Amino acid sequence: MRIQPWVRCWSRAATIRPHSFAARLMWEIAAITVLLALLFTFTNGFQDASSIAATFIASRSATPKMGVILVASMSFLGAILGGSAVVFTLTGLLTLRSGNQILVVLLVSLVTAVAWNLITWKFGLPSSSTHSLIGGLVGGGIAAAGMGSVFWGVDELFGPSHELAGLVKILFFFLISLVIGFVGSYLMHRSSHFLLRNARRTANKTIVRLNWCAAAVMAFTNGANDSQKQMGIIALALFAAGQSAVADVPVWARIVCALLLSLGTLSGGWRIMNTLGRRIFKIEPIHSFDSQFFSASSLALSTVAGAPVSSTQIITMSVLGVGAAENPKKVKWEVGKHIIIVMAVTIPVTMLIAASIYLIISPFSGV
Repeated sequence: MRIQPWVRCWSRAATIRPHSFAARLMWEIAAITVLLALLFTFTNGFQDASSIAATFIASRSATPKMGVILVASMSFLGAILGGSAVVFTLTGLLTLRSGNQILVVLLVSLVTAVAWNLITWKFGLPSSSTHSLIGGLVGGGIAAAGMGSVFWGVDELFGPSHELAGLVKILFFFLISLVIGFVGSYLMHRSSHFLLRNARRTANKTIVRLNWCAAAVMAFTNGANDSQKQMGIIALALFAAGQSAVADVPVWARIVCALLLSLGTLSGGWRIMNTLGRRIFKIEPIHSFDSQFFSASSLALSTVAGAPVSSTQIITMSVLGVGAAENPKKVKWEVGKHIIIVMAVTIPVTMLIAASIYLIISPFSGV
């Protein structure tokens, strides 16, 4: 498993005398990294989790207050009860030579991801917190130790086993999630439109109740998937600095990450909700259900498979797919185009930002 080289170098780093300058420096970097991971969790809440509430609220299946509370609550439960499959995929991306160097890369990647979240939030554009973090890790890793430090996964793809691994695996699921999100929701809405063609108006009451279930499942799976990245970074940062004996997620970290993810949903996601819920096309309860149902299924499967996909990407493409199935002329494709452009440039732009930040601060960190 690619996580092993990281563990070996962190174990060596943890043997530094506790009162040495290097140990104090690592502890300080680890503390800042943990704080940034918590801040990233909060910004992740109003980026990804608020995207879930968008169609649910815009379809008038729930009031804004009740809808956001439901999503925040289920995101909290998902973060508490979620697994660690995505953590292993992300932590296997890099192989670096020292614990100090790894801590600086973690710090740089978090600074980059938080900055990217805030920039896209400012303009009301849903972007992927997951892929901004990945771009930060890869860019920081290349700046720290060159191209060879990144587990690209190309040899595994073209080798005898044809295995999806490393960055190739992440990019594959990035692309396939866009295609599946759009095509799957398109087909589902065409099917539901056919099945409900003779339904009475009162059927909306049942659809609204189903919407509550779909939104709850989507929020739960989002919490389980999104929170793993921050929890893993906190655990590894503490281990690298010699503050824990094993690289396990502390109970306090799981609880705090769950709380911050929920608070982020409650406090800052209204701009993104407006973009997804109103600016693409007018959403009715059936549109929301089709979008939420397919998105929840896709995100749940990705979480089990350990694929770090973005709930924002999935829900955005599902909204476009449902809109195209309903009436392509009513979809504001210009808004969708801007969102897709942001998605496409997230990894390369955050790679460049992270590499630049690493080169600036590395002389002062002693790596």
